[in-house]
Amino acid sequence: MIRKLKEHQFLFEELVKRDFKKKYKRTVLGMFWSMLSPLLNLLVMALVFTQFFGRNAPHYIIYLFSGNIVMSFYKESTKGGMASLVGNANIFSKINVPKYLFLFSKNVSALINFGLTIIIYFIFAAVDHIPFHLNFFCLIIPVVCLVVMNIGIGMILSAMYVFFRDIQYLYDIFLTLLTYTSAIFYYVDQFKPVWKQRIFLLNPVYVYIKYFRTIVIDGNIPSLQFHGLCFFYALLFLGIGCWTYKHYNTKFLYYV
Repeated sequence: MIRKLKEHQFLFEELVKRDFKKKYKRTVLGMFWSMLSPLLNLLVMALVFTQFFGRNAPHYIIYLFSGNIVMSFYKESTKGGMASLVGNANIFSKINVPKYLFLFSKNVSALINFGLTIIIYFIFAAVDHIPFHLNFFCLIIPVVCLVVMNIGIGMILSAMYVFFRDIQYLYDIFLTLLTYTSAIFYYVDQFKPVWKQRIFLLNPVYVYIKYFRTIVIDGNIPSLQFHGLCFFYALLFLGIGCWTYKHYNTKFLYYV
C-alpha cells in the first residue's frame, strides 16, 4: 500500500488539494470556516444547555467542545469517504489507480480541518483555566485511532454506496442516533447502576470522546484496558473495510 501511495503521490496530493478547495469554493471566509463552524455549534449548544437546562458544572464548555469536535471529525471523514468512489468514478474507470486513494484524500482533508479546530480547542481550554501538561501529548493516540477507524468505516460505506445508494439517507439517520448516544451534552455518570454506563463503551465515538475528556478535563491518562478498546475499534473497522474493498474491488466498475 505504501509503495502504491508513493507511485501515485502526485495524484494523491492533487486529490487532497481538490477536496480542500472544493469544500470552500466561492466562500468569503474559506478555510476559516473550519474553525468558525465548530465555534458556532459550540455557542448554540452552550447557550441551550447552560442557560435553558442549567448546566453549570466545572469546564462544561470544554466538555461540550470535546464531544463536538470528535463527532464533527467522525462525520466529515465518514460522510466524505462514503461518496469517494462514486464521486471519482470518471477517474478510476479510465485509469488503473488504487481506489483507496480517493478515500484517503477525503480523510486527509478532514484531518486538516480537525487540526485547525484543535487549535481553537486548546485556546478555549487555556481560557477555561485548564493547565497544560505532558499528558496532552497522549491525545495523539485517540486521533490516530480515529483516523484509522474513519478510513475503515469509509471503506465500508463507500463500497455499500456503490451498490446501494439509499445508504446515504440511512446513514444520516444513524448519525443522528449516534450523536445522541455519544454523551456530547450530558453526563454518563448520571445513569445508574454502573452497568448502564458501560453500555456507552459499545459506541466507539464515545470512547474517543471520553479519552479527550479524561486527558484534558481530568488530567489523567486512561487505563491500559481503555487503550486496548481504542485500538480494538480502530483495527476492527479497518480490517472489515480492507476486506470489503478487496472482495468487491473488481465489481465497482460495473455499478458506478
